[in-house]
Amino acid sequence: MFKVILTLFFLFQSLHAFLNTDNNYEKQLIALKNFDLPNTFLKDSIFISMKEDVEIYKTKHFLKTLENGDKFIPVLQKMMQEADVPAEFLYLAMTESSFDPYSSSSAKASGIWQFIPATAKRYGLVENTYIDERRDPIKSTEAAIAYLKRLHSMFGKWYLAALAYNCGEGTVSKAIAKAGSDDISVLLDENQKYLPKESRLYIRKILMMSVISNSTGFMLDNDSEYLLNRANNTTFIKVNVKNGTSLKDVSESIGIGSKELKAYNSHLKYTFTPPMGSQSYIYIPQDRQVAFSQNFDHTKEPEKYAIYTTKKGDALHKIAQHYGMSANALMELNHLKQAALKPNTTLVVPFGKAAPVSASENVSRERVYVVKMGDTLQTVAKKYDMSVATLLKANKKQNALVKAGERLVIPKN
Repeated sequence: MFKVILTLFFLFQSLHAFLNTDNNYEKQLIALKNFDLPNTFLKDSIFISMKEDVEIYKTKHFLKTLENGDKFIPVLQKMMQEADVPAEFLYLAMTESSFDPYSSSSAKASGIWQFIPATAKRYGLVENTYIDERRDPIKSTEAAIAYLKRLHSMFGKWYLAALAYNCGEGTVSKAIAKAGSDDISVLLDENQKYLPKESRLYIRKILMMSVISNSTGFMLDNDSEYLLNRANNTTFIKVNVKNGTSLKDVSESIGIGSKELKAYNSHLKYTFTPPMGSQSYIYIPQDRQVAFSQNFDHTKEPEKYAIYTTKKGDALHKIAQHYGMSANALMELNHLKQAALKPNTTLVVPFGKAAPVSASENVSRERVYVVKMGDTLQTVAKKYDMSVATLLKANKKQNALVKAGERLVIPKN
């Protein structure tokens, strides 16, 4: 009896493995087709070794990366499908940023799609004191879709669009011209090096991530089968709020922590929406939509905040006094442990009042006297009832010589 059970067990395991392999092979062929790649690409030796490397050595990092995108993938996947862009391009974002919206590069690229400032601006993404839409999952994906469709119209194949996204359309055009072909096996030739090494690995990384992410066997083996059901996971929706709204007020109304809500709103540089204008938006988990509509007070006027960047000579107590608050309150608002300030420190302050004049700006606001023919430093000092030494110091002069047309700063007494 035991032998029969054991035989049936191994038969079931073999059948399960066969079905799994067959199913995963079909998924791989679909991914290849969506990228306009030939089926022979599955035999690419570097691609095979990269896939095995993930399965054997980098499982923990790979699964963590998938979890990073767990909240984004269902929504973004739907956007790409509706735009007729292969959903596998989500793994381009995975390759670029590990689905981390705060990811940045030495080239000043940012967000899950790693837009540099110039490209972001070209595709309508806003970056200012309060927001960076390169980190907005929806708006940056809209921009990525537009960019990828433009690249596809240029080159005619999706794998070429992916390569151009990585190294630029000029580099890909030159590579095709030099190789005399746009065939993937030719362009990725390790001896000819038509493309940079990073780009030669790039399309392999994207395909590898797509294949592994949809591998039932890989997920089951690593107790991560829940990631295969991402389409059923909780996603997020966009809701309108007044400008200057605090994320804390929203998080309390929908029953989640401020930190969790901020994770859905990485485009906000601070914990409040931009203070200018009348309306803004934030993202909330989809399952909190009813709580938001029932509990969030839309009639309440938010206490708006702005950002002040410190300058040389600024003192925290002076800034606090200017904005009508105590130094302790300003420190608490900015989570400061000490009152000492360095230049170019950003402080959250009440919105609607002009920034204080720093010590370094006081000089530029002082009176200026233009020296006339016959003037001496002594006569100018006497005119303004001050000593020659004071004038010398204010103007950083080494001697008392002046000439007609020279501008002298006259400090306040």
